[in-house]
Amino acid sequence: MYALSMSNDRLPSKSSRQDIDQFLQSAAKTPVAAQQPGRLMFALDATASRQPSWDTACQLHSELFFATRDLGGLAIQLCYYRGFNEFYALPWVSNADGLLRAMNGVRCLGGHTQIRKVLKQAIRETRQQSVKAVILVVDCCEESADDLCQLAGELGLLNTPLFIFQEGQDANAQRVFSQLAQLSGGALSAFDHRSPDVLKALLGAVAVYASGGRTALETFSKAAPAEVKRLTQQLK
Repeated sequence: MYALSMSNDRLPSKSSRQDIDQFLQSAAKTPVAAQQPGRLMFALDATASRQPSWDTACQLHSELFFATRDLGGLAIQLCYYRGFNEFYALPWVSNADGLLRAMNGVRCLGGHTQIRKVLKQAIRETRQQSVKAVILVVDCCEESADDLCQLAGELGLLNTPLFIFQEGQDANAQRVFSQLAQLSGGALSAFDHRSPDVLKALLGAVAVYASGGRTALETFSKAAPAEVKRLTQQLK
């Protein structure tokens, strides 16, 4: 039988206090990945009939950022369509001033809806980097429901829900918008630009969802108007 022996110089030495301090100082300097702000697309119908609602949205734009200040922030891309075949997707912004400057530079022009372009833009952006939600503020629909439903279904597969805020009482548009919201995993809500508090609460709710997810939205909706509660209940 052989005795197993090991000399002391082979044993690992205990770290000195100086070594530990140096390690802790080095670890403290190591950069920590910051939480990425939620990405939200804010799309608006800028055809002629929408000017009053556009003005209301301009007044309420800061609610998108204010509601998420404790949830990691928000990055927003403003999209809008107007006139004859005009569609714009502006650069992403992460502060209220940037969004307001973009919105104040827009004037509504007569034309048909271009919701298809909004949905295709949302798909493109999401495939590059996740878009947590799409807000669409609109009053009517003049496009093929089948084409729009196909695109809404693609957004659903990408986990990018549509939150459609419909102004007015166009029954045909409401049926189409309801299908789009359902296929994407989102929600539909009516509003009146003469009741800005409702739109303010709805915008804040979707911003919270984009920044903090379903749990944050459910917490937000507890103290929110009935419209927000109904919106929350529609989510899958």
